[in-house]
Formats: sequence, structure tokens, C-alpha cells
Amino acid sequence: MDYTQSISYLYSLGHEVLAAKYRLESIRLLLSRLGDPDRSFKSIVVAGTNGKGSVAAMIESVAREAGHRTGLYISPHLVRIQERIKVGGLEASEAEFARLATDVREASEALVRDGELETVATFFEQVTAAALLHFHRSKAALVVLEVGLGGRLDATNAVQRILSVVTSIDFDHQEILGATIAEIAGEKATIIVPGARAVIGRQLHQAASDVLMRRCLEVNVLPVFANEPVAPSASDYGRLSFDYESTHSSYSRIMLGLRGRHQADNAAAAIEACEALDELGFKIPREAVVLGLREVNWPGRLEWIDSVPPLLLDGAHNPSGARSLREYLSEFWDGPLTLVFGAMADKDIDGMAAALFDLATTIVLTRVRDRRAAVGARLGKPALARQGNVIFTETVRQALSWARSVTPREGLIVVAGSLHLVGEVKRLIDEEDSQSAAM
Repeated sequence: MDYTQSISYLYSLGHEVLAAKYRLESIRLLLSRLGDPDRSFKSIVVAGTNGKGSVAAMIESVAREAGHRTGLYISPHLVRIQERIKVGGLEASEAEFARLATDVREASEALVRDGELETVATFFEQVTAAALLHFHRSKAALVVLEVGLGGRLDATNAVQRILSVVTSIDFDHQEILGATIAEIAGEKATIIVPGARAVIGRQLHQAASDVLMRRCLEVNVLPVFANEPVAPSASDYGRLSFDYESTHSSYSRIMLGLRGRHQADNAAAAIEACEALDELGFKIPREAVVLGLREVNWPGRLEWIDSVPPLLLDGAHNPSGARSLREYLSEFWDGPLTLVFGAMADKDIDGMAAALFDLATTIVLTRVRDRRAAVGARLGKPALARQGNVIFTETVRQALSWARSVTPREGLIVVAGSLHLVGEVKRLIDEEDSQSAAM
């Protein structure tokens, strides 16, 4: 398959969430058929409700600054599917991705022909296998894997690891993970396994802490708990600096490349993880920790786009993420604000609305191009209950156009509610930049 064919094939396997099959048998068989590529490098698995992607990006950035050949696997992507797979900070090329997808497809279909699988592996299983195969072929030494959903039956949990990291746990995907914090934490806690180190990030709920500690006792793992960052201060629209007392060291005025006060807690977990890696033989000097945290890049999370008016893109897709966005805006923005909002129908839209909608001068509602997307009254009812100035649009392109037309030059357009929405806006901006460059 070429790149276009590989993309078409993967999407033909069904929706990443709606068609998912939560199991480990398929990915294990697939990796075995591919020659167990995940055995050629050491892995870190990162789970959590909010912050897991940021923490994964931070760990990879620090390890790369320390001179290690790194791999990073994240989901979902925003614009290009190969964003999910990086070695040394660089995405897999289209040609590389096509070869990987072809090899994984052939292995998956062979398992069906041989009667080892009833159906081919799912979208997420095949992309995960492609990532692990790429890391093997690229001779990565240390790979950071962000869990897709949950943990217990996520494809990333089939990989042997030297370190597990669990970030903040809150409500999300209750229809799959369970209705209570304890149930959700139980699904995520299973990434903590015998023989691997564990780092537990700061938790909002005692019930989550209890479940995580119980899991550590069950598998005989002594965890490291992230401490509270001290004396945080912000500049440049919310980039933090803070002091931190880690398990092994003291850090003064660490500067983060990511915006928002919540990123300090994520950085605390990343620091503890990097110190654990140092103990495990992957040398991480202090200078690499400081530089890696300063230089880390994580698109779509409080990402500013310089334009007139400017845009702020944030993938806040649950009430906890929406509250973090509200806290950020309350502290760092006091001008006119237009909110472009779209979300998945299975999300707590009322909870996100309660956190965000009253901040906006105008709300522009739109439907994301995804089968899970919320439409019509599902978005409109909570918006109209909190804000009289609401605009309904059918497409993200229309939503962005309306937002630009109603927002004054000194105002701000905030795009939030879904990473898929953020991805669509980024694609539109890329199109505009390409057209401008061609003129």
C-alpha cells in the first residue's frame, strides 16, 4: 500500500472508539507474528484521565535531551496520523508509515487465515503495532507509550515495561471504564505491573489514590508519589516556573514550555519518572530535566496561534479539562472572548458547559467530523441556558469564519471541547498558510 491506501485501509477498520475491542489477545498475537518488536527497546507506559499526553511528551523530551534515542507514541492525532509515532522527536514519514501499515496489515490478515484470530486487528491495535515496529526498525532505546483509553485492556498494556506512570484520574469514558472514580482508577491502575517501577502523579480524588496504592501492594511495587510544586509563577501567557523537591533532588525555578498551572503537577510526575529512569540505567542529568521541560512541545493544549484576533486551541474534552482551561483564562485573559465549541455526544457536555460557557461573550457551536459528535440540542440547550449570544454552525470551517467575524481585533477566539475539533481547526489554519505562501 502507498500512504493514501494505508490511511484508507486503517479507517476502513471502523471508528477508533466505537469499533474498539478491548482485549489484549489480538495485539499480543500481532506483535508475536511481527517478531515481538517491542522486546528490542525499553518502554514506559503512561495512563491517566488528564495530563497523560503532557507527561508522556515531557518524559520523552527530557530523555531526548539526555542523549537517548527515544520513541513516543500518543493518541489521538490532530492533523496527520503519523503524529502518533515519533523517533527522536520526528514523525514517521509518509513512506515509512505506508510500509509499516502494510506489514502490520499482512500480519493481521495472516493471523485470520491461520485461524488464530476471527477478525483482523482493530484500528488502534494496528496503529499501535505499527508504532512498535517503527521503534524497533529505528533502533529506539527508550520508548514512551501513552495509553489510548483506560489501561487494563488497552493495546499499550501488552508491552513489557520498566516504568509505569499514572497521572490525575477523574471522570471520563464512564460508559467503558465505570461510573465511579474507584472503578475508573481500577482500570488505569493495572498498568502497574510486577517488576516495573511506578510513579503516581498528584490525585484529585482520595478514592483514586486508594485504588492505586492497593494495586501497588498487590503487585509488590513500591511507588514514587509526585510532590506538590512550590512557589509557581507565570509569564508569557501562562508559562510557569516553580520550585520542586523530588525524591532525589531539589530544583529551583524550573521553566515549563507548556502553559497552564495544571502543567506543574504534570511536570512533577515527569521529573519523578525521569529520576526513576536514571536509577534504571538511563542516565538523566539535571541539566536534561531542566532543558527538556523548557523545550517540550505538545500541540493543541493551550496552544496560542498568532493571528488577528489570536486563537487559543485547547483539547479540553471533559469537565476536569474544562475547569483547567477556565482557571487559565480567568488568570491570563480579561478581554472579549469567543468560544468555538464542539464535543462528542458521549462526553459530559453539561459539565464542560458549566465550567466554560459563562466566560464567553459569544459561543459558536459546531459539529466535529466524527460519528461520535454531538449535534443540535445536545450542544444548544446548555449554551442557551448560560449565554444568549449563541451561533449554530454545521461545519468547523463555518464556525471559524463566524468566530473571526464577531470577535474584535483585541479579542480572543478559544477553540475547545474536543481534540478532534482542535485538529480540524489546525488543518484549516494549515490550508490558509499554504494558500498565503502560494500567492
